[in-house]
Amino acid sequence: MRIRLAIGIILITIAQTLTAQMMVDTVISLDQVEISSAEIFKKDEAGMKEAEVDSMVLMQKINLSLSTVLAENTPVFVKDYGRGALATASFRGTAPSHTQVNWNGMSINTPMSGMVDFSLIPVYIIDEMSLKFGTASIADQSGGLGGSVNISNSINWDETLAIKYVQGVGSYRTFDEFLQVQAGNQKFQSKTRLYHSYSKNDFTFVNRGIANINPESGEITNPVDTNKNADYTRYGLMQEFYFRPDNKNVLSAKWWIQHAERTIPQATSYEGPDNANLNNRQDCDNKLMLDWKHYAENSRLVLRSGYSEKQLDYTLKNQVYGLGLVPAVYSESTQKSSLNRLDYSHNLSEDFSVSTTVDFNYHDVETRDSVKQTGYSKSRSELSWLISAQKNFAGMLNINLMLRQDWVDFERVPIVPFLGFDLRLWENRNLILKSNIARNYHQPTLNDLYWQPGGNPDLLPEEGFSFELGLEDEFTIADKNLKMEITAFHSDIDNWILWVPTFKGYWEPRNVKRVLSQGIEFSVSLDGTIGNVGYKLSGNYAYTSSVNYGDPLIWGDESYGKQLPYIPEHSGNLMANVSWKGFYLTWQHSSYSERYTTSSNDVSQRDRLYPYFMNDILTGKRFRLGKVDLNGEIKIYNLFNETYHSVLYRPMPGRNFMLVLMFNI
Repeated sequence: MRIRLAIGIILITIAQTLTAQMMVDTVISLDQVEISSAEIFKKDEAGMKEAEVDSMVLMQKINLSLSTVLAENTPVFVKDYGRGALATASFRGTAPSHTQVNWNGMSINTPMSGMVDFSLIPVYIIDEMSLKFGTASIADQSGGLGGSVNISNSINWDETLAIKYVQGVGSYRTFDEFLQVQAGNQKFQSKTRLYHSYSKNDFTFVNRGIANINPESGEITNPVDTNKNADYTRYGLMQEFYFRPDNKNVLSAKWWIQHAERTIPQATSYEGPDNANLNNRQDCDNKLMLDWKHYAENSRLVLRSGYSEKQLDYTLKNQVYGLGLVPAVYSESTQKSSLNRLDYSHNLSEDFSVSTTVDFNYHDVETRDSVKQTGYSKSRSELSWLISAQKNFAGMLNINLMLRQDWVDFERVPIVPFLGFDLRLWENRNLILKSNIARNYHQPTLNDLYWQPGGNPDLLPEEGFSFELGLEDEFTIADKNLKMEITAFHSDIDNWILWVPTFKGYWEPRNVKRVLSQGIEFSVSLDGTIGNVGYKLSGNYAYTSSVNYGDPLIWGDESYGKQLPYIPEHSGNLMANVSWKGFYLTWQHSSYSERYTTSSNDVSQRDRLYPYFMNDILTGKRFRLGKVDLNGEIKIYNLFNETYHSVLYRPMPGRNFMLVLMFNI
């Protein structure tokens, strides 16, 4: 029944994709040139490295999660525990908790671990996406030692009724459905999104974690195994309301609710019976946000208030002879957060502006394991005040000064300053020298302090100074637009928090005296047309050195001066897209150098992950049938069937396929 429904919708949807893509290709090659030329030299972003993810990328990856977009289209490193499993993101060699994530300006980092599971954020619900690198994230909040990811929703006030449906059918019994309905007028708009994803996720792989030895020949072989107990389900609803009583005021309400359930497969090194243990994780998220934007002639006021609630349940059952499956872990965690912001900006003149932001957030966490009889119940309040000033000098120099002061549980923490500049090196040319120097500050998470067993209430906050220098250039020749940017960064961070194994039989967090993260990022994009053929090329490369310079008397010579675990020194990605008369073809490549899984950088086969080079390809066609835009595409992931791991002993799938159909009315 499910497959029949999918095939039926596919026949309807194939037509839409072609027309939609043809329109998108035209817009990208023309509008994007105009926008980037006008926006590249903005005083409000002086010294800050920011990047926007292309709308074409979001559309082509609409059936995937945010983790895939980051891994394949940005310099951000994504640590992926498996298809559909936990995925975390790290900027510039920092930890996942150093990546701040905002949804429509509201932080969605969990107060327990400080991280975000990017595999749980579907691209379906994202209209716009941008990244702030390094200390540029201070503009949003402190704590983003690596940077921030900002996803948001937007509305088209000209729509009276618009319907979009997406159906995906893929390998390993994978099904994706997405429905969006927008209706309204120039005063009021409503947008509703419903989505559902399911996969049995039972791919086969060569299990290199287990070796069989022939007793006669001594030949070593690895068995072919199946990714068992790995299915996942995710479904949710996002409802948006927008009200515009006049041209100066916009009120909106957004509600996002989601449920996800995943079974966690055994590590590939496990050699026991298949039913020896069963892991299950459930995530239930509920987010509500209200905001009011008021626009005056020379100023803007934004008031925003939100509520976030997360229920996280984790269970582990072990097979006991004569008793069956017996619970070993039954953990239930509830996180509730109230988030509030006032943001005011004023243009004192055409070339001078000031702004201020006040945030007050309150978090309440309760977690308990009913089997081990452990847990904690804690709360935290956060008050933050930001003041900033931006000045342009003669159209050639932009200066940006920001000062952020935080209070945690009403105790003041050190001030966070930021000074950045953009210098136009050539009059009437977008060749810009960018630089900033800033301090940043990151509080231990509630798990770091209070997790039982292992929490360390004596942890010190992480703090450090960062410096970066970059060169950005953009120029247009005929209908071809080329943009390039290269950035060198240096971050010196004290009291880095790292969880380590102890003689007590469990892990606990400790402060590393010093971590030095430095490197180079390079990005380039080119788009244009040749006759009736439109094309777009883009690429990113990052060299990242993130080295532990902790006290060798405590951490030992084996980890001192070594690259932090799971941080690749070299990473990069490329994307090439061509389109012609509604047909389009996209090739996506991403690669990572070897990663060490231990702090000692052990070069043995079992303690490092070899480099891998991933290739995906998709092809499709768009066309129009009456008032319906149809689009159909075929995607092939891991084109060359490469065997690879993102995390030790966690398998990844070989070559697999997805058929996606969309229609717009």
